[in-house]
Amino acid sequence: MPFTSPGDPGPAALTRQLPPPRVKVWDPVVRLFHWTVALGCIANLTVLREVKPVHRYVGYVVLAAVAIRLVWGFVGSRHARFADFAPGPGRLLGYLAALVRGREPRYLGHNPAGAVMMLALMALVSVCGVTGWMMGLDAFWGERWLETLHETAANVILVMAGAHVLAALVESWRHRENLVAAMVTGFKRAPQGSDVSHAPAAD
Repeated sequence: MPFTSPGDPGPAALTRQLPPPRVKVWDPVVRLFHWTVALGCIANLTVLREVKPVHRYVGYVVLAAVAIRLVWGFVGSRHARFADFAPGPGRLLGYLAALVRGREPRYLGHNPAGAVMMLALMALVSVCGVTGWMMGLDAFWGERWLETLHETAANVILVMAGAHVLAALVESWRHRENLVAAMVTGFKRAPQGSDVSHAPAAD
């Protein structure tokens, strides 16, 4: 029997002191896409809103990032694929019902509500980018409906992005996990207990 002094921590205490294991969730393409779109949209909706040449080029970069992410959603790593996180109506409603009760599970990848938010933002950013490009064409020069659509999409992006940030902060607090840091490093806490780590398609 190994000798331990009264002041020495036992094996159970040492185990409790160890940080929880982490796993790689977000690959470099996903992280680069996220921060390119986030910073590009922030810049174009604020300081670059009236700086037309730079505003346009930043918009093209963001639009290219969305196009790459769309392809990556089919060929990328596990949690980057749409099949891993795009929810059906039943899964989304079930998650929202659990969220209202304060019993929503922790997802290793995107949770259903976050997935819908991300897909909606990608669609809006695409609309904003394409309409911005069209506004520079002679065929659509001065078209008021196009300018209105572009401005409306930009304003909705601003509101939804704010909701996205707030939701990420709340989820970070509820599940004791820094989701902003996870999108920088790519690592999250390994799944435990009722955490969901598998693809919805596997259900």
